[in-house]
Amino acid sequence: MIDLKKFEVWFITGSQHLYGEETLKLVAEHSQQIAKGMDASGKIPVRIVYKPIVKSTEEIYETLMAANSSENCIGIITWMHTFSPAKMWIRGLSILQKPMLHLHTQFNRDIPWSSIDMDFMNLNQSAHGDREFGFIVSRMRKNRKVVVGHWQDNDVLTQIDAWTRAAAGWHDWQGAKFARFGDNMRFVAVTEGDKVEAELKFGYAVNTYGVGDLVAVINVVSEEAIDALVTEYEATYTMDAALRKGGEKHSSVYEAARIEIGLRTFLENGGFKGFTDTFEDLHGMVQLPGIAAQRLMEAGYGFAGEGDWKTAALVRAFKVMGSGLKGGNAFMEDYTYHFDPDNNLVLGSHMLEIDSSLANGKIALEVHPLGIGGKADPARLVFNVAGGPALNASIIDMGNRFRLLINEVEAVEPQHELPKLPVARVLWKPYPDMKTGCAAWIYAGGAHHTAYSQNLTAEHLQDFADMAGLEFLRIGKDTRLDQFRNEIRWNEAAYK
Repeated sequence: MIDLKKFEVWFITGSQHLYGEETLKLVAEHSQQIAKGMDASGKIPVRIVYKPIVKSTEEIYETLMAANSSENCIGIITWMHTFSPAKMWIRGLSILQKPMLHLHTQFNRDIPWSSIDMDFMNLNQSAHGDREFGFIVSRMRKNRKVVVGHWQDNDVLTQIDAWTRAAAGWHDWQGAKFARFGDNMRFVAVTEGDKVEAELKFGYAVNTYGVGDLVAVINVVSEEAIDALVTEYEATYTMDAALRKGGEKHSSVYEAARIEIGLRTFLENGGFKGFTDTFEDLHGMVQLPGIAAQRLMEAGYGFAGEGDWKTAALVRAFKVMGSGLKGGNAFMEDYTYHFDPDNNLVLGSHMLEIDSSLANGKIALEVHPLGIGGKADPARLVFNVAGGPALNASIIDMGNRFRLLINEVEAVEPQHELPKLPVARVLWKPYPDMKTGCAAWIYAGGAHHTAYSQNLTAEHLQDFADMAGLEFLRIGKDTRLDQFRNEIRWNEAAYK
């Protein structure tokens, strides 16, 4: 599991020297208590770290510059306990490179009706201090999240939790590397994109490696390592006797294990956080990686098929954002429909590579023909995915910008056996309904490949889109197709 506790969010409180040492001492004490309380709440997955209160242009600049250069700092939370004249913030905000959340709160929850006096009023000025700060952030056109409410409220902590998870995903993209084994599936449009612009905008690099580079690593995997991994397969998954050691089809499982070890070694040695492959570029490989991709995703790597590097990177971001939450995140594809007017359903799957972290119930290791690619029958994990709320997300290159599109869905338990479908699969109902959800997706140019999540929400992805400068479109329970199409039109105008 990806450890989010190594990341820090700095809690920075604004004030000014006008109020005198006694008031500033109380501001610092209150700020420390808030940061410590949020850090100890158990509701936020990263560390909340108190930073000394800032009272001047120089202190603000130095603190935000330090945040930029701190390897573990993934963002800042700002709060104006008193009035903090916003011109002091211009220089610091102009160089800030980390995501920002503006917490509009105050130390006390209630007004002390019987004792309130001007000393109390001079100390607890967030109601207008945060408005001053909010103006300058808006004037500078800086993206941020604004959370309003008492700092101990569960709703406030839940919103901060979502934002910190998004910040962790964004931080993980900075300097990340994704390997593209072979190229894009030939003639396919939506999985292509501008890798140079993506690196400029998102901070991660995508480069292509010949399949021969990978095969060279696969071919030197030791017999002992392969045997140990096959033993792990046999202990972990349901397998027919023919696939076990000594069985007539065991060679397929043996080669799959060799590929998994070689692929993992290549990724670890190169410092990659994800990868893509395609069945059209397999020269020198015995079979397409099936179980290898599934298990590497479960270990935290991003993946997508057919050279789809944008989805591979998004799956990795989902893995980071969802770390520690119940449920999984995986590569997915809308595969086929059930158009029963009383029970519309989408069957999501892929040829081989659905992440086993989504599995509900037993997982079978099976070997079957792929039908395309011209290679040996690949090993793969076969299972059903649980019902419950989920979402699909797609990043699309629109030419002048990248768009993040999501569709909230309700996954349902399998209603029939699928004895002849040897792949992992999930059934879902798109919101608001099948016709509206699918039409909206197509109007928005959504891809057939997605990142599928059981534990992230539209709030996580809205926060992430704001940090990444992504256009964000949501298809949910309240979506109306006419309004959604107008939103697309308005966005076209906004991005010109």
